[in-house]
Amino acid sequence: MSIGIIGAGALGSNVALLLAKNGISATIANSRGPESLAGLVEELGPSIKAGTVEAAASADIVVVALRWTDLEKALAGLPTWNGRIVIDGTNAVEFLDPDSPDAKDPNNPLAAYGIKAIDLGGKHSSEVFRKFVPGAHIVKAFNHLDVNVLGDPAASGAQRVLFYSGDDAGAKAEVRKLLEQTGYFPVDLGVLDVGGPLASLPFGALAAINFVRI
Repeated sequence: MSIGIIGAGALGSNVALLLAKNGISATIANSRGPESLAGLVEELGPSIKAGTVEAAASADIVVVALRWTDLEKALAGLPTWNGRIVIDGTNAVEFLDPDSPDAKDPNNPLAAYGIKAIDLGGKHSSEVFRKFVPGAHIVKAFNHLDVNVLGDPAASGAQRVLFYSGDDAGAKAEVRKLLEQTGYFPVDLGVLDVGGPLASLPFGALAAINFVRI
């Protein structure tokens, strides 16, 4: 299956690194165009190429690795998804300017981490995410670990755990296969309405916890 990555920031580039280390081909894209990614793809090697957002979005499996505040604009106007697999790697948080009043807000328990939670009106992030990719089979994954360790599934002689969840069994099977190919130990958290909130930052019970399989 072909793989596309939309977003080339910390998450997208580390997902691309993980794939490149395992010789898995992918197209990575950002809002600034393929030319802006020349240095990244040269560093990652021949299995990763830069493309347009439309090209990345046309893959069989598409990893959405965007900041929450960029989702609507970045995904608007893309071709219909028609049952293709979208891996939702997002979290409903806003990254704060360290010099802004929000970064010093004593009422924000996450200010010390440079983020604040985005109010989704009682919904979990994948529930809201659905509207940006109508017709896609969504699998939540790649969102609960520190992006700086994503490229290295081995830890202390053991295998890192990567959680995933989704509503379509076939889509989940394909994502599980991909996670296994990259060296992770995948753990299925069930349907999106259950697994999504459990593994989502900032308040998910399993978010940011680095489990390993010994």
